[in-house]
Amino acid sequence: MSEYVELRGVRMWYDQQGAGEPLVMLHPGGVDSRAFGPNLEALTHRFTVFLPEQRGHGHTPDVDGPITYELMAEDTIRFLERVVGEPVCLMGVSDGGVVALLVTKMRPDLVKRLVFVASVFHHTGWDEGVIEVGSEPPGFMAEGYGEVSPDGKAHYATVVKKLDAMHISGPTLTTEDLKEIRCRTLVMLGDDDEVTLEHAIDLYRALPDGELAIIPGTSHGLLVEKPDLCNQIMLDFLTQDPVPTLAPRRRA
Repeated sequence: MSEYVELRGVRMWYDQQGAGEPLVMLHPGGVDSRAFGPNLEALTHRFTVFLPEQRGHGHTPDVDGPITYELMAEDTIRFLERVVGEPVCLMGVSDGGVVALLVTKMRPDLVKRLVFVASVFHHTGWDEGVIEVGSEPPGFMAEGYGEVSPDGKAHYATVVKKLDAMHISGPTLTTEDLKEIRCRTLVMLGDDDEVTLEHAIDLYRALPDGELAIIPGTSHGLLVEKPDLCNQIMLDFLTQDPVPTLAPRRRA
């Protein structure tokens, strides 16, 4: 089931699939919810999955003004309140991970568990050369945008400029900010990711209830490259309680 919802000037499109408790999945920047194609079958067997598309992404039209992590977090909070109406498991990838982290920080009452995939809490966490303002995105991204956007393929260049501005200025959270994220959180990334391993470890260590999964032999596209392994790890995290550990250090 897919439809639009009006959220204070943003006409947000979303899809809803599956049955069970709610899981909201936030797509990476510059693409749309189709990025989760390899993951949906496994997750919809256990959850009612909501797939909102952010302003200027996918089926959701762009609006005047900038695109920022903070604005998308506010849009997502309104979506959770109006469409879902109860606390959720929240998952975000890349730019969607930043949005999910901000939502969890701003409204901890709305998030039960957080899956934070291939993302950063500060823009310095991207590996050198990943964020290059003015660089041309891969052609498939513009093609995909043109296939579904109500604004038309030509508008993608405008969206890219807005995302460039967002990427050089944010996010700017600190490890002290991360201490406010009290829910159980899974940090996932590829071992050859666009996020530095050092940054991911800093994130994991700063979270009060964090868990870390580094997927071997994968890159920033880990959910597509090894979907079965990633789906298994996410489902275990989202559906099971933590196991007693025999020799804990950080959790002692």
